[in-house]
Amino acid sequence: MKYKMVYIIVFVSLLVGCTNERFQSINTHQSFVASMNIVEPSLTFYNREGELIADWTFEKAYTGAILLQQDRVLLYGHQLAEADIYELSSGKKLDTLDTGIGTTNAYYAENEQLIFLTNSRTNKLMRYNLYGEPDGELALRNYPMSMIAHKGLLYIVNYKDTSLSVVSMQDLALQAEWPIEKSSHGLAIIDDTLLIGGHGEGMRPNETVKLLDLASGEVLSTWSMPLMPIGFAQSENELAIVSHGSNMLYVAEPTGKIKWQLEIGANPFAVAYFNEHVVVAGYDDHTLYFIQQGQIDQTIPVDRGPFQLLVRGDS
Repeated sequence: MKYKMVYIIVFVSLLVGCTNERFQSINTHQSFVASMNIVEPSLTFYNREGELIADWTFEKAYTGAILLQQDRVLLYGHQLAEADIYELSSGKKLDTLDTGIGTTNAYYAENEQLIFLTNSRTNKLMRYNLYGEPDGELALRNYPMSMIAHKGLLYIVNYKDTSLSVVSMQDLALQAEWPIEKSSHGLAIIDDTLLIGGHGEGMRPNETVKLLDLASGEVLSTWSMPLMPIGFAQSENELAIVSHGSNMLYVAEPTGKIKWQLEIGANPFAVAYFNEHVVVAGYDDHTLYFIQQGQIDQTIPVDRGPFQLLVRGDS
């Protein structure tokens, strides 16, 4: 009887320990840039001065993350069958989404308060509400990945296809399919124009950003930004683009005129605006670069494989 009671106490303790497991909390008023690192999965948070706020180290092989509103983060992985939602202010896991293996990207449509996930195994777009409950799905082309939303429509690049899907977020109806180059990646919207970058295919690496008319998908113009422009970030009056094939950062006016450019990092995949800086993540040198007006203000070593940047401004 004594051993049975000990077993029950230990078992209950393990259950309590699992349900109470949480990461370091982050003050709701704290602005940050967070680096999603995927070689040794972690999410590291830094303040305006580049000081480490928190380091969330994961046992799961997460490959991406998005912010949901201001106090939650959704974490997903291409080889994981589930995605998890954590509360930043408590560090506690709130929900788990049954996604199936193959999640390539996640997007939160703030106005609609909807979560969208793309899946390379099923070639589907999946929609969830803010409670993590499934809310519909739509079959797309081969390997849907990059996503961006504008005026009720979701624009989705099918990475291993020559098609971009235009989907109504309200009823998940396919509105149009536009021809694009294979291995396209990276999206931004300026006024009524969709900007699309990419890696290129085989021996023909991509060296341009194409501007598509949002109403028709017609190519309006092309910007030269070699080599492999795949990461975009926007501020009020300019656009930052990283070309990971040439380790270049371009900062341009909305017209495409280059304001300045800088060779930066080793294999940069992600760029973001934070405070008065452009922040670039060097994937191969495991470093964040804080840049202002073409000059590096600060370099910050991070965990291995910084692949994505999340920014939360002042609240």
